[in-house]
Amino acid sequence: MPLFTRKRVALLIAVIAAGTAGAAWLQSKKPPTVPESRYRSALVDSGTITQTVTATGTINPVALINVGSQVSGTVVELKADFNDHVKKGQVLLKLDPTIFNAQIRQVEAGLASAEASMRLAQANFDRNERLVAQNYVSSLTLDQARRELDVAKANIKLSQAQLARAQADLDNSVIRAPIDGVVIKRTIDLGQTVAASFTTPNLFQIAKDLTKMQIDTSVSEADVGALKDGQPAHFVVDAYPDREFAASMRQFRLAANVVQNVVTYNVVLDVENKEELLKPGMTAQVRLVVGNRPNVLRIPTAALRFRLSDEELEKEQKKQKADGKPAPAVPAPAEEDDIAFRSKNETARIFKVYKLDEKNEAKPVDIKIGLSNFRYTEVLSGELKKGDKVITRANASAKSEF
Repeated sequence: MPLFTRKRVALLIAVIAAGTAGAAWLQSKKPPTVPESRYRSALVDSGTITQTVTATGTINPVALINVGSQVSGTVVELKADFNDHVKKGQVLLKLDPTIFNAQIRQVEAGLASAEASMRLAQANFDRNERLVAQNYVSSLTLDQARRELDVAKANIKLSQAQLARAQADLDNSVIRAPIDGVVIKRTIDLGQTVAASFTTPNLFQIAKDLTKMQIDTSVSEADVGALKDGQPAHFVVDAYPDREFAASMRQFRLAANVVQNVVTYNVVLDVENKEELLKPGMTAQVRLVVGNRPNVLRIPTAALRFRLSDEELEKEQKKQKADGKPAPAVPAPAEEDDIAFRSKNETARIFKVYKLDEKNEAKPVDIKIGLSNFRYTEVLSGELKKGDKVITRANASAKSEF
């Protein structure tokens, strides 16, 4: 019996044809292979965006008093040192009182002499007054006696004023604390001479209360439109890099500072320092919170800066032309986004971003953005939804292909 008959060959051909058709059908049902993307992307999500203004400032006491001396002399007693807590009226140092005591005795002697001269002038005046009444002397003699009496009285007042000044100099030789506080600086030593001839020397610096501090900082003119008194702030210092401290804006000062044509304004922030961890003079890196919006649609801010290269644009145009579709116009260079912090009247802006389509190709999308910081930007409107992938930059391998 022959192995290959017509019937068997026909059956074999039918089986092969059916298998080929089945394989083709299965292949047609398989999802198309999506090429690997040439770009790095991030998901569009929803969350909170906080807009801040950054600045660098110095921590200072709220009240810092310079204690000086109105008189000159040699320090004979020093009763306060660095970091000492002092009370108002407490003695800080004493100057040598020898010269001041001598001046008081000298003025007292002058006062006694003036009083003796006044008694003599009074007696002469009374005598001449009786003689004039009896017509023994002329009225001119009485006028002269009256003048001498007035001069004597004036000399007494002068001596009394000199005595008061000498006593004040003696009192000022004892330097006292003008407020309750902490001595943070001392510039005088025992035995040193204080010279107060032309300017008042600063002997001590006293901080009123180190549990309440302030940050003196400066803010760029571009950011002042978003600032308001009472706004919250956060800051860090180098001494405690892992800890963030809270503050609040107390005052915006109108006087502008211009350095090399750069305009800044002074801003003062209040800081609670109950643990006294913050010290005068520390440098603070400050973030002022000027805007906060919860649960908004947002994209990474880096997506605003991404642009297709010239080679990619040219390739896309050729592809569109080969497919018989009109080539898209080359987009005009977008306005440079410096990711600076802006005031409320600048929050609505139009930008072009790129998202990945179903074939992992870049597709341009126009969006309107709101609040922005260094990480995220709010999307107010546009063809973006939660879960879309926006391009942030090209892969290194993709750049090498062009």
